[in-house]
Amino acid sequence: MTVTDRIALDPFGADIPAECARLRALGPVVPVELPGGIPAWAPTDYATLKDLILDPRVSRDPRRHWKLWPEVGAHPSWGWILGWVGVVNMLSTYGSDHARLRKLVAPSFTHRRTEAMRPRVEAITAELLDSVAAAGAGGQVVDLRARFAHPLPMRMICELFGVPDALREDTARLVAAIMDTSDPTPEHAAFVQRQIGTVLGALIAHKREHPGDDMTTELIRVRDEDGDRLGDEELLYTLLLVIGAGFETTVNLIGNAVVALLRDPEQLARVRGGETGWDAVVEETLRVHPSLASLPLRFAVSDLTVGDVTIPAGDAIITTYAAAGLDPAHYGPDADVFDAGRGADDHLAFGIGVHRCIGSPLARMEALTALPALFDRFPDLRLAAGADGLRQVPSFIAFGWQEVPVRPGG
Repeated sequence: MTVTDRIALDPFGADIPAECARLRALGPVVPVELPGGIPAWAPTDYATLKDLILDPRVSRDPRRHWKLWPEVGAHPSWGWILGWVGVVNMLSTYGSDHARLRKLVAPSFTHRRTEAMRPRVEAITAELLDSVAAAGAGGQVVDLRARFAHPLPMRMICELFGVPDALREDTARLVAAIMDTSDPTPEHAAFVQRQIGTVLGALIAHKREHPGDDMTTELIRVRDEDGDRLGDEELLYTLLLVIGAGFETTVNLIGNAVVALLRDPEQLARVRGGETGWDAVVEETLRVHPSLASLPLRFAVSDLTVGDVTIPAGDAIITTYAAAGLDPAHYGPDADVFDAGRGADDHLAFGIGVHRCIGSPLARMEALTALPALFDRFPDLRLAAGADGLRQVPSFIAFGWQEVPVRPGG
């Protein structure tokens, strides 16, 4: 296969597992086309992705290492990518630049702070479950995503960062717009860029005027031992990263776990009976249904050889977490089957190496609070949609359901 035979990824992400399988059949790394016509390479197996993530010759900085960076402005349909790589934060920097930003941000994501949030997570969980029970009274169908999986991490991240009530809906809409890759139009890209400045700019202004015991205030004030701090642009885009990643991924983690268990009553019975732990459910969900299926973009600093394919220096690479988690060469011929008992906790869903997600302990803690509480409260919980009745969110990046219709029972 040559680069002229690029495979266009489905911008709606309608069937991500099937797309991963089709690409894997073509080789360990495949030339693809992202929405809007952006050329890139897609690793299709676990070993290749892990090697590329850990390879120091692979960068996250488009300004230094993407040969097409100067051309982005000439392609209006590429504008959506600016919300991912046209920013300056830990996701889009390399080497010493990345190390500096991570050093400034990481102290706000301590184990102590995460544990201190546990009682609040438990309280919000209980409150939301009451809401689910009320909405589902009399056998009514409830969208569990809208009433539980989304508001729990959204409320927690907003409290954590001191997001005032007036900005919370706009913040949720901004993150949803960035994740939506089904509309690679200049108008959509412009909307996202405006909202970043408007919504997060308003948050920064609010916290400068009304500082509090929250992470936004910490990031505004942070200094390292040399007196270094986040610049205005770095602060804005760091908030975009940590707020967006801090709730959208957990929404999908909770929703995906619920759907997987409700589709497999025998496995759910083993979990409820204590034969399989909830931690194993969370890790298997992250492997089979990672909250982020593919993350743009990384860049080859120099020519990279993968099998008999060369990725030229300056080419873009997507980080294919879904393909890695579903790789039969690593996880066996039933890799596409959700089996919490397999103990496959070496997944890459939170990354690996210097770019490993600093918010992963919070995501796990929220899921490990929400899931057992949900199934304890509603032992007769069942899906109110058939096997083909659920719709993937419109994104090749996010991996989750637009709605999770259930009948709570009881």
